[in-house]
Amino acid sequence: MTSKTTNASARRGFLLAAGSLAAAPLTGHATVAGATAGEAGSVQLAERRMLGKLEVSSIGLGVQNMSRTYQTLVPNRAEMINIIRTAHNRGLTFYDAAEAYGPHEVERILGEGVAPFRDRVVIATKFGWNIDLETGKRLPGLNSRPAHIKQAVDGMLRRLRTDRIDLLYQHRVDPQVPIEDVAGAVQDLMKAGKVLHWGLSEMGQGTLRRAHAVLPVTAVQNEYSALWRGPEETVLPLCRELGIGFVPWSPLGVGFLAGAIDAATRFADGDIRKIETRFAPENLEHNLALVGLLRSWAARKNATPGQVALAWLLARERWIVPIPGTTQMAHMKENLGAAALRFTAQELQELNREIAGFHVKGARLPDAVQAYSGVEAPTIQSAG
Repeated sequence: MTSKTTNASARRGFLLAAGSLAAAPLTGHATVAGATAGEAGSVQLAERRMLGKLEVSSIGLGVQNMSRTYQTLVPNRAEMINIIRTAHNRGLTFYDAAEAYGPHEVERILGEGVAPFRDRVVIATKFGWNIDLETGKRLPGLNSRPAHIKQAVDGMLRRLRTDRIDLLYQHRVDPQVPIEDVAGAVQDLMKAGKVLHWGLSEMGQGTLRRAHAVLPVTAVQNEYSALWRGPEETVLPLCRELGIGFVPWSPLGVGFLAGAIDAATRFADGDIRKIETRFAPENLEHNLALVGLLRSWAARKNATPGQVALAWLLARERWIVPIPGTTQMAHMKENLGAAALRFTAQELQELNREIAGFHVKGARLPDAVQAYSGVEAPTIQSAG
């Protein structure tokens, strides 16, 4: 990928430090003070939130790209493990992976990373894509057949170096397998002690209700950010009704809301953003006005645009827990700093109004869009 580097460099250079973070709602008069890189090491993520009955840190860490980035580069494995462990040292307890990431390799990296403190963290991972159980080769379509789920979980446990998965998601709904059968398979895994909680990702309302009726769902994981607000119409109200936690993936709009993309940015083959029309040149310049909005708030709050984007999500509901992913230590520390950012009630009302008034041009990945239109059979493989 080629791009001007000013925005990304500015993000890397601006880290925030916070003292003890209160578990109070994200409104109030406090702002976050800027800090030097050395001071940023003192950031502690003290707030805890509940996904159903599962307690996690208020911000999690998505490890999706720790085997390869959106730019198709291969990160340094030792540094990825260092990021995983440093996040835990700063109070993060919630890690998100999937068998599809790598495939398989990200689970191995996470398993090694959390091994010294496995019993003090929550591991989430996902099944559902059609992935060869032994080789990790990605095959066409989806596979949530009960027998396959159980075999897939055994592989996850080995790769994660653990005896149980704290939160197991169905990554995408398989139209060939009734959700009741999927829930039954997960229930069997729970009875065996291999899974503690379960969830769904990018499902329709009816599917979520049916799944929850068979086996109470702990969390839903969907894309959600100031760039993509689709869940607000139906999914968030349903989660509120049923007492289900919500985990936004891509809470920074695959780097867009953090200022990592500008009008000159173009994407490499293999980068999912290349096929999303919201990042196409004809739409990008318009959509960058949303980043400008976040920059103006960042200046007001002595923060970064990415921190404003994450703090806005945290302020939406107490049962929302974003999982920003990164392969850079500086970005991980910056993301944790978002938990200390507070808005007054008036500020929050103003920010909500401004974000709601912005119309994003272009679309996101087709398979995720279909979930919201009631068609639950994805047509392409998503990196979500």
